[in-house]
Amino acid sequence: MVPKSKVIVLLLAAVAAGVVLSSALNLSPHCSAFNPGIEPAAVSRMVPIDIPALFKEVSPAVVNIGTTQVVRFNQPKLRNPFGGQRDPFDDFFNNFFGGRGGGGLVPREQKRKSLGSGFIVSGDGYILTNNHVVADADEVTVTLLDKEEFKAKVVGNDPKTDIALIKITPGKSLPYVKLGDSAHLEVGEWVVAIGNPFGLGHTITAGIVSAKGRIIGSGPYDDFIQTDASINPGNSGGPLFNLKGEVVGINTAIVQGGQGIGFATPIDLARTVMGQLKDKGKVTRGWLGVHIQKLTPEMAESLNVPGGKGVLVADVTKDGPAEKAGLKSGDVIVSFNGREVATESELPQVVAAAKPGSKVDVKVVRDGKEATIPVTLAEMEGASGEKAGPGDVDSDVVKRIGISVQDLTAENARKLGIENRKGVLVVSVEDGGVGDDAGFEQGDIVRQVNRQPVANVSEFNKAVAKSRGDKVTMFLVERGEARIFLAVKNK
Repeated sequence: MVPKSKVIVLLLAAVAAGVVLSSALNLSPHCSAFNPGIEPAAVSRMVPIDIPALFKEVSPAVVNIGTTQVVRFNQPKLRNPFGGQRDPFDDFFNNFFGGRGGGGLVPREQKRKSLGSGFIVSGDGYILTNNHVVADADEVTVTLLDKEEFKAKVVGNDPKTDIALIKITPGKSLPYVKLGDSAHLEVGEWVVAIGNPFGLGHTITAGIVSAKGRIIGSGPYDDFIQTDASINPGNSGGPLFNLKGEVVGINTAIVQGGQGIGFATPIDLARTVMGQLKDKGKVTRGWLGVHIQKLTPEMAESLNVPGGKGVLVADVTKDGPAEKAGLKSGDVIVSFNGREVATESELPQVVAAAKPGSKVDVKVVRDGKEATIPVTLAEMEGASGEKAGPGDVDSDVVKRIGISVQDLTAENARKLGIENRKGVLVVSVEDGGVGDDAGFEQGDIVRQVNRQPVANVSEFNKAVAKSRGDKVTMFLVERGEARIFLAVKNK
């Protein structure tokens, strides 16, 4: 028989172990996903969760989208090998073997079909999907979970964000999904992707948010959610859900050959686009009229930008909103309409989201001092170098920077298609030199050195020599129609 004292000790140990185990595994009875007293924000990060129940709840609002595009072309007419001007075999050969012989052209039509996914966002039949799912379609068909089919019309589309809004007329109220908040979606949070890729039935995959703010080169407003929840071929346009059953993204792209790498458009962006498409059938965006580039640490130090964050204005568009308001090349934009701007990928998005005609405050750093400039935005419209001989640049400059320049003559200015001959032409760049590392290219036109205009090689030499004591020398370079700053570290 075990003494009572030992029994008490064993019971206490068991209770302690249970508390530790429950804490480690998050098994407290107050953590049940079905406990009505729990805050939704806590539930959204709970794993495991009843994903089958979530799937049954939201899947009726996920649809298959089929499109048909009629492609018209001319095909060479076949010459009947059996002869005869009106031989009955002519039609047979032209219809079934066209393209293998002469005799003129025969107009042809070919129907191309494709499939994608989408999701219902209102009971009266509005559906969000990707633009590339319905682009150029002559006919759009929507199939619901119960296999009921409807013809759809494209209300509006926006190729720049790859978002489209389509509409069906169901004659009854349809189940629809709730749009969530992608801004507060966290890396590591669990998400679920649902689609109807081939009209055969719904598919569901689960994973986590791998990253946010991904830029994949698909358009000017890239800001993708990366997820390892597999996005199957044909799932484009389908919803990405959080574990509360709210749509946080539109499944848009996959990496070919990359296992478990998919990208979704944030629902916050889609919500804004959808509202404009529904009201106007198109998207209007604000336009500031600046050419921008990345602010490197060297540039930030040279321009005396506190914190080293912001967007460098390489050039301003003539007669654009920025120029009219007083923004200048070399300004560093650190805030737009009260929102901090840290990188060059953020500014186009916040400007585009602003209403054309609205007045906004743009905070810039100029000559090391902050200034706030009011700008009235306009509406955005659906908006080469030449080899030459060596110049007479100072040999010390060539050695330090690794580039050779020459004056802009009337002849090379004409060939380059430029009128302003104030500046110097880069005629060669030393491989592996500091100029090469900074990004200089043959054919660049240097307009400024350390914010000071240079009209010719003589002024260029003096300006570069004067900057010798600085840590960084800044060059304003014109390349084609663009202007960019290049920063060279001084040794």
